[in-house]
Amino acid sequence: MLLTLTTTHRPATDLGHLLHKHPDRARSFPTSAGTAHVFYPRADERECTVALLLEVDPVALVRKPGSTLTQYVNDRPYAAGSLLTVALGSVFRTALNGRGTSRAEPAVTPIPLTVRVPVLPHRLVERLFTPLGWTAEVRPLPLGDGTDSRYADVTLTGTLTVSDALKHREGWLAAHPDRELITTRYLARRHRLAEVEGVDPEELDNALEEPRVSPAVRRREAVVAELKAAGARRVLDLGCGGGALLRALLREPEFTEVLGVDVSARALAVAARALRLDELPERQRARVALRQSWLTYADPALAGYDAAVLMEVVEHLDPDRLPALEHAVFTVARPRVVLVTTPNVEYNELFEGLPAGQLRHADHRFEWTRAEFRDWAAGVADRRGYAVRHLPVGPEDAERGAPTQLAVFTLGDR
Repeated sequence: MLLTLTTTHRPATDLGHLLHKHPDRARSFPTSAGTAHVFYPRADERECTVALLLEVDPVALVRKPGSTLTQYVNDRPYAAGSLLTVALGSVFRTALNGRGTSRAEPAVTPIPLTVRVPVLPHRLVERLFTPLGWTAEVRPLPLGDGTDSRYADVTLTGTLTVSDALKHREGWLAAHPDRELITTRYLARRHRLAEVEGVDPEELDNALEEPRVSPAVRRREAVVAELKAAGARRVLDLGCGGGALLRALLREPEFTEVLGVDVSARALAVAARALRLDELPERQRARVALRQSWLTYADPALAGYDAAVLMEVVEHLDPDRLPALEHAVFTVARPRVVLVTTPNVEYNELFEGLPAGQLRHADHRFEWTRAEFRDWAAGVADRRGYAVRHLPVGPEDAERGAPTQLAVFTLGDR
């Protein structure tokens, strides 16, 4: 993958001083992503261009311990992404931090700069870079069938300091109009970067200057807030998995009894370890229990609770099993309040690493649009005697809504 940075500032060769890389020398640097080569295709007083070429071995990437890549043929060596970001931070660390050079004035003076990335996923380029002072030229790369690919030859032009061009000035994220989108997309991919590409996500954290809230945390916060607002005391966590919501509920004293339910014995064992059930004080231990049960089977033991939560659960069921889930939860268990969260498939277009038409998780049987979720929820409410209202969870896009959708069912309040 390739990136070039060009200036016409006079003398243009000052770029070498600003980057701490001499124009007359080609150098190579080992990075966690591969071998990075730095060289200058042109270096004179009128124009200077530095190139960063990152060599990624796709075979080594697939064979790296812990990697979940399965194909030696992939876009990692060619398309700019997180691997190139890590290489930039490693090779140009001194310039990126804005440290002084032997020619101090250009280091703090904005100069005309052009950044070109020949292969870059382009869907959000203008939206993300224009507020940062760049003018973007995006030329989509055609496919063999005459259609355009999701990659483009991208050129950014602007007048910035070299340090700001490489990293952007302090506070850029807080002032960006799409701050929530940037943060959410980063967090959604953070673990996957470590797992698939072998990139240490900590190396990317410098790009974000403020505390981050993950989508999972946002969901839990929204659910806990709604449970509190409803005055719930005894709560079912249906499909509790590893117990993340259970831990959040136990931190709130108003929830006097919490029952985690899951079909997977392994998930319940993970939850028990995460909750440290054997180490909890007696009063805390009395507040929480785990139960193995099928959510699509009627279980009278789940009746009598104030509230039930199905957080990112329904999409893991085959659609023809949803009526059974509806009966088990809304008729047999029949809590006063039921909270259901599920992905909004319309938002998937904003996840750069997610191919078009692919669901967010390999085990998802479906993902609903906002209209589809509302139709399902309205049908359940009508059939089972509940009222329902809907809330977005996470940053909202004007056209596609929020990444997570939440339905709040209330018994008898119609």
